[in-house]
Amino acid sequence: MAVDLHTHSHVSDGSETPSEVVRLAANAGLRAVALTDHDILSGLEEAREAAERHDIELVPGVELSLDWTSVVPDADRRGGMHMVVLWVDDEPGPLQDRLADLRRGREERNHTILERLAQLGIDVSMEEVLARAGDGSVGRPHIAGVMVDRGYVPDIATAFELYLGHGAPAYVSRKRLGIEEAISLARASGGVPVLAHPHTLELDDDSQLEDLLRHLRSLGLVGVETHHSATEPDRRRILRRMADRVGLLPSGGSDFHGAYKPGIHIGVGCGDLHVPDEFLEGLRAQRAVV
Repeated sequence: MAVDLHTHSHVSDGSETPSEVVRLAANAGLRAVALTDHDILSGLEEAREAAERHDIELVPGVELSLDWTSVVPDADRRGGMHMVVLWVDDEPGPLQDRLADLRRGREERNHTILERLAQLGIDVSMEEVLARAGDGSVGRPHIAGVMVDRGYVPDIATAFELYLGHGAPAYVSRKRLGIEEAISLARASGGVPVLAHPHTLELDDDSQLEDLLRHLRSLGLVGVETHHSATEPDRRRILRRMADRVGLLPSGGSDFHGAYKPGIHIGVGCGDLHVPDEFLEGLRAQRAVV
């Protein structure tokens, strides 16, 4: 059977409710699904109840954006480093406490983005963005959605390309955890840290990526997403072999965001993704290993 260890709901930057994410996973015939919203755990209770109704395992989790300049000095000119922490739940803990600080930083960032958009002649109010986000944590996809609604851009992808993406005129960086702190907090909270979608690191070559993965392993990283919607099958095999060489466990997921990432479906990604349940069991075995 298959699993999906990387999905998002409307609690962060997806379009679907946590219960709908679980329902879609069950309908796809998955054995387990992880809900890994950005910096927030408030969707887990709803997802857990839905998982019981649909007889599917829920893996509670969260996705973090990291400051990785400590290991790659020019990281801020490259892509982003993200870490999925599996089996971190909505209860008191070291990582859970730090998530509140990260959410405050996200709120400050949103206000600054809207100010920059206004300077560019794009009038988007926080009230509109909050209404679109509902009860979830507000992020750039919600701002992009309002821009589409108001007719400033034809779709969300264009909003990111022209205004909100890295290097675009309204892009604003935000507070991020350092790698060492994130891994330490994850392990202290009973979680299993996994490097998400390594292609977004935008490193120059695979030797640089392998050296980085080996270093992250020495810091306590447990796994790496070898299987992701944005990686081709041949690339998944290359990443799997690389993970084996450096001592990291393979993980994978669709990175489902619903309507905010059209064409990506839970369990199958763009149609050819298959994350075997043996990945889940390998990672599960590391929960108590610190």
